Amino acid sequence: MNQKEISELRRRWGYEKNAVSRIYGCFVNGSKEMVSNLDESLGSMSQEEAEKYLGLLKKALSGRLGKNLIDIAFSPKQVMEGGEHRLLSTLRQSALKDGEARNTFYQNVIRSLDMGDSSYLLLLACDAYDVPRRGRDDSVLSDASEEVFSYILCCVCPVKPGKPELGYFPGDNEFHYTTGQVVSAPEMGFLFPAFDDRAANIHNALFYSRKPNELHQEFIDAVFHTDPPMSAAEQREAFEGALSGALEDTYSVEVVQAIQERLTDQIARHKESKDPEPLTMTADDIGNILRDCDIPEESCGEQFGAGAALNPANLIDTAKFELKTAQASISVAPEDSYLLETRIIDGRKYILIPAEEAVEVNGQSVRLMPDGAGEPDTTRSEY
Repeated sequence: MNQKEISELRRRWGYEKNAVSRIYGCFVNGSKEMVSNLDESLGSMSQEEAEKYLGLLKKALSGRLGKNLIDIAFSPKQVMEGGEHRLLSTLRQSALKDGEARNTFYQNVIRSLDMGDSSYLLLLACDAYDVPRRGRDDSVLSDASEEVFSYILCCVCPVKPGKPELGYFPGDNEFHYTTGQVVSAPEMGFLFPAFDDRAANIHNALFYSRKPNELHQEFIDAVFHTDPPMSAAEQREAFEGALSGALEDTYSVEVVQAIQERLTDQIARHKESKDPEPLTMTADDIGNILRDCDIPEESCGEQFGAGAALNPANLIDTAKFELKTAQASISVAPEDSYLLETRIIDGRKYILIPAEEAVEVNGQSVRLMPDGAGEPDTTRSEY
């Protein structure tokens, strides 16, 4: 799926824009016991309550592709014979009305999901989207439709104690000091099937994780039974491991600058192209960049695997380029990383940055030494 397709589905989850008739789910306590079973008509709820449920489910379609939103691919054998795929298909085909299938799904999640001692609310809803056809200019033709996209959306929301307050209880006609329980934003969720090329792709699902570095792989295994994808943190860790392992003592600031520059350029050009497809690179693509920097590219394949699809934004920090020593740190924008230089002056190692414009110390403008005063030996020596 690409960002346009995700945005198109997200717009469905307003109060009057979807075809959701019922909200299903279950409330699970910290002891992994199903406390209550949810099966409510959306039409019988107040608008405020319905919008809360729809808003929680909508969040399972939020975030960045490759970070919060991750493609899950089923093998052909799973589609034909896999129990997990069969269960998801049954849920979808019955529009979640198959109570036995719902309960099986709930139990699979409850047995596997590790939420510590936290309670959580698992929500499910089914929508049928009459997909409008697009014209040659990419405009939506609302009166022309060729397909109905039926899909299920799931999210898992932690339930946390609210702030203790004095509340009125109408049945007792009294006030009592009480602590309610509040449903928080989803930690994870998924869409099945994927909405690829604006049509159903039963070979894929879209997984959501609020924290890109915590994918809850036990949930992925229970629901999809597929090899868990590498999280953003795991991709960066593997990339840095490939570099440090291949270079050892020659892993220098200059090498990091060169790699950062190449990857930042790839990300910028993809953004400028406005391509809705997420930017991905294979281990071979990364290997070519490393080879251009005189790094053995086979190290990348060893760390990621030959078929890995990598997001360059997961491999580097796109917000800053930072150098740290035991005493200080220097941080610049990635596009300005070329300003940082390493030198050996009088036998000591230094990190230098030009100071030709205004300089501030603790928010106060200061002047540097006059030209030529205390000027050091500027002979460059890499280390």
